[in-house]
Amino acid sequence: MFPDRVLSGMRPTGKLHLGHYHGVLKNWVKLQSEYECLFMVADLHALTTAYDDVTVIEKSVWDMVIDWIAAGVDPAQATIFIQSRVPEHAELHLLLSMITPLSWLERVPTYKDQIEKLSSKDLGTYGFLGYPLLQAADILLYRGTLVPVGEDQVPHVEITREIARRFNHMFGKEPNFAEKAEAAIKKMGGKKGKLYEELRTRYQQEGDVEALESARAMLADTQNLSHGDMERLFGYLEGGGKMILPESQPLLTSASRMPGLDGAKMSKSYGNTISLREDSDAVAKKIRQMPTDPARVRRTDVGDPEKCPVWQLHQVYSEDSTKQWVIEGCKTAGIGCIECKQPVIDGVLAEQKPMFERAQPYLEDPTLVRNLVADGCERARDLARETMRDVREAMGLGYD
Repeated sequence: MFPDRVLSGMRPTGKLHLGHYHGVLKNWVKLQSEYECLFMVADLHALTTAYDDVTVIEKSVWDMVIDWIAAGVDPAQATIFIQSRVPEHAELHLLLSMITPLSWLERVPTYKDQIEKLSSKDLGTYGFLGYPLLQAADILLYRGTLVPVGEDQVPHVEITREIARRFNHMFGKEPNFAEKAEAAIKKMGGKKGKLYEELRTRYQQEGDVEALESARAMLADTQNLSHGDMERLFGYLEGGGKMILPESQPLLTSASRMPGLDGAKMSKSYGNTISLREDSDAVAKKIRQMPTDPARVRRTDVGDPEKCPVWQLHQVYSEDSTKQWVIEGCKTAGIGCIECKQPVIDGVLAEQKPMFERAQPYLEDPTLVRNLVADGCERARDLARETMRDVREAMGLGYD
């Protein structure tokens, strides 16, 4: 019933760096060729922590989109849009807030973690508490079935599933639901209808999950049913009501810990970043100034790569032969630290070169990026309107 669709986004809170590229954007580039993807500038989310200084949001939006394109996100393959330009995000968030228990939001693990980490900010707001609910609305608005996340973000997907389940349970039980579902089965035709009922019985009476998947696949291939009948039959399979909102699945991504200039994880808050499109001279200067093994005070002192932050960047950018050269040269003092850093500089600059090339047309003509985002917002709104039509109708707000 619901196509495999991926939604992901970033908050516009400043310049993107190589940690964003290795941690998120490389995965987006891969996903866009495998699924229908929507990539969102999450400016409403940025307000949850930056509401007291919105200038950083305004400055970052367009630069961030150009960074995405520079990293390889293709507007011809993926939909790029701005969250606040699709007002249905705010509407669905409001409607879902009417049915979401407060305790569900308070138990999200990242809520307390962020309160502690950002103790200097006043985060005693509903906007911050309701961050997971707005995130759920983002996903459900596009009926996204797949959400790319790391393991630490799985609880956000789980609460989205719980909210969808609660919504379907509360509003999917339309009057005479069973009779309407049985009527929809007849529309499938005798052979398909009989098979649907057999698979439904096997699942509900015997817990046969393969039967459930077979029935879902059969429904997805059925062409002569209305959208409403499809919703009913998907819900009827599991003994519930209409499946208006899907229960999304986490699409686990491999953890990527891009090291910063000090060896800690690359992060703006640590001041150890290299921007995605940083000037080559600045890149070279930053890497040359990186700390190394404290034991190497003089050029002739031997060292240990495992104790050197530069070695972590070699893990990302250097081939095996270069890594071996570093190990031998460092442990025998055969090479100096400046020599050791040069292959990393070369690797970073080589990675950035195509990024500059992809970004250049949009820097020369800013209307290009604004036009493609406008197109993306329209495509996103078309999908959002379709979902909201069903949500409003289910909640008694259709009025048509």
